[in-house]
Amino acid sequence: MLRKWLIAAVVAAPVVAAAQGPQAAPIKTTRIAGSVSMLEGVGGNIGVSSGPDGIVIIDDQYAVMSDNIRKALQALGPQPLKFIVNTHWHGDHTGGNEGFGKAGAVIVAHDNVRKRMSTEQFIKAFGLKVPASPAAALPVITFAEAVTFHLNGDEISVTHVEAGHTDGDSIVLFKKANVLHTGDLFTNGTYPFIDVSSGGSIDGVIANVGRLINSVDDDTRIIPGHGPLGDRQALIAYRDMLSTVRGRLKAAIQRGDSLAKIQSDKPTADLDAVWGKGFLKPEQFVAIVHASLLAPPSDN
Repeated sequence: MLRKWLIAAVVAAPVVAAAQGPQAAPIKTTRIAGSVSMLEGVGGNIGVSSGPDGIVIIDDQYAVMSDNIRKALQALGPQPLKFIVNTHWHGDHTGGNEGFGKAGAVIVAHDNVRKRMSTEQFIKAFGLKVPASPAAALPVITFAEAVTFHLNGDEISVTHVEAGHTDGDSIVLFKKANVLHTGDLFTNGTYPFIDVSSGGSIDGVIANVGRLINSVDDDTRIIPGHGPLGDRQALIAYRDMLSTVRGRLKAAIQRGDSLAKIQSDKPTADLDAVWGKGFLKPEQFVAIVHASLLAPPSDN
């Protein structure tokens, strides 16, 4: 059990919430524009719309962070937390669902998020089983394509995109504030985890990020799944890095190189100083991209 937890905590901490895993930490609040703020703590970044109509949050980190999240929300205003939108199913973005759901918040997500949270999942990249979530943590409103909230003087558009990080990814646009929350389609400044076991793919991430680049402008502030607040130029740099790594690995696969050979050749060596300081080591990222390029296409 201890060994399993150590693997989960050290290797997959931003992905899977182990029972004894992450510890509570202070929340950093950044007011961005209009009613929109970003909360950073332990787990995925949280987007917030706060105002007279109540509070909406995008993702809710790990359960252990819930008390600190509540305090941070109270500092933004006295209104109650009404809605939670999950950008995908991973525990570092949905861990607070159960507690906040029991307190009255309505949880909203794509159909596939509820499907995956309702049953045991297996993340092959880390060899980890993730148990089904309790009923109170499950989204109670799901959608196939999109849903829109009209709150706090803004139009908050939640849109499902093609399988990228997972098969249940959604992006959230605060239209008036011109703020975009990408979930884990975009991790600012680090190599991303792509959950091939959940229908994700490197091709899907690149395609989605390309569409995001074309949909935002130079004034758009972008809340990534992990990392600091970004902008369109950060998205472009991220897309270019992913495309470079994909191209190098595809060429190596076509040459017949094994994964071990590809990793020993260090195809990301010139990129690691910028992108290799996150929770994924370069060789792990290479293995994930390799698995993605060899995986059969997803139907989602």
